[in-house]
Amino acid sequence: MQKMRVCANVRRTLGLSPGIKNENMTHLQRTPILNSYAIGYTAALIICVFFVASAAFGVPEHKPSEMPSAKPESVDMTTEGLRRIDSAIQEQVTAGHIQGAVTVVARRGMVVHFSSHGQMDVKKKRPMEHDAIYRMASSSKAVLGVAAMILIEEGKMQPNDPVSKYIPTFANVKVVELIDANFKEAKSASAKPKKKFKTDVPKYRLVPAETPVTIHHLLTHTSGIMSGGYGHAVNPVKRTAEDTLATYVTRIAKVPLDFQPGTRWSYSPRTGLDVVARVIEIISGTSYDRFLRERIFEPLKMNSTYFNLPETLETKRVVLNADWAKAKGWGRRTNYYSASGGLSSTAEDFLHFQQMLLNGGVLFGHRILSPDSVAMMRKNQVRELYSAGKKGKKGTGFGYTVAVTLEPEEAGNHRGKGSYGWGGAFGTMSWSDPENELVVVIMLQQPHGYTLREIEKLVSQAIIK
Repeated sequence: MQKMRVCANVRRTLGLSPGIKNENMTHLQRTPILNSYAIGYTAALIICVFFVASAAFGVPEHKPSEMPSAKPESVDMTTEGLRRIDSAIQEQVTAGHIQGAVTVVARRGMVVHFSSHGQMDVKKKRPMEHDAIYRMASSSKAVLGVAAMILIEEGKMQPNDPVSKYIPTFANVKVVELIDANFKEAKSASAKPKKKFKTDVPKYRLVPAETPVTIHHLLTHTSGIMSGGYGHAVNPVKRTAEDTLATYVTRIAKVPLDFQPGTRWSYSPRTGLDVVARVIEIISGTSYDRFLRERIFEPLKMNSTYFNLPETLETKRVVLNADWAKAKGWGRRTNYYSASGGLSSTAEDFLHFQQMLLNGGVLFGHRILSPDSVAMMRKNQVRELYSAGKKGKKGTGFGYTVAVTLEPEEAGNHRGKGSYGWGGAFGTMSWSDPENELVVVIMLQQPHGYTLREIEKLVSQAIIK
């Protein structure tokens, strides 16, 4: 009965009729699918619900998002279990391992945990705020995945399309192969070059790519484009402050691939997905920045997500502390809209993004993707290549820009089977968990694997059933 009351409250709060069903909904989409005409809800009710929930589970009096809030027990989680997240984070802040964090947990469409700890600015001793803006780094990649799936769903491009269909300079790409000491055989450039690779490149030869680089290869990090091998050492390409996607991506095509496309999973941290972003610009006829704003950010009410923050939001940006304060370029205004790592955002905004995916592509009455497109995005697209890679793990796969948990025990994580998401170098992490009807967003600004793993474990332990 309690669970039924929560579902009814969600429907009433979000303006849903109890009997509405979506013909596109699969058995994997168990959270409510919102209808375009069913959006109106009263702010007073939301505030009331949240304040009651805040008193119940110790969250500061703060309206977390446009999503409704609830007491954890009403969605089969424990208040005590979620409070352990606060204790764990505060312990790491006190120890000086992280300067602060913002964390959000939502289950069955209800926000049950939203807290902030530590400091936004250590020097000024400014407390962390719920709406603090974080540098997302590679957490930006999942947004590119959704943007690409929008055009794939609309039939404007296909995963197997050669990149050269849109950018002709990719028509005759080469692959770098290292030659062994006896010159009897060639080996793929699998080892990462040493720091002195710019002046000490091993003997190599360039061979034609056996298959064209496709959109699929780029979305799955199986293209060989600037993924840590010797291709970039053979032909170094630097990005300048004046570059745009149009100017830089054209030069990327001249860099040899690190391996034959589709033969290996190797992470392209800064480049591969930027090529897809340029393809999106060519197809849509608009900038990647504007495409995201119109097709994703505005419909999902991601009002604090930007490549270039407006001046009115600059004071909300977390000030980097310790060694990461030396990072160059972050926060500088740019016309290069990096899909690989250029966004800044908030926990609230990424909650909306992940909940949209969990809902099968819809939130706040706006359908971004069909359930089939979300299923394609989170399907393991690379067979065993990801788990065989140096950064991969057994029991995991890789979809379009997101890692997928195939077997939780084998993977050694605390997520449900089929969970999918990605993180960023500064310590951001988010995922959607269809099995547990769960969304988790963790915002750090120093990478600290222990904290991320501990929060993941505590979220799992807080689930009753």
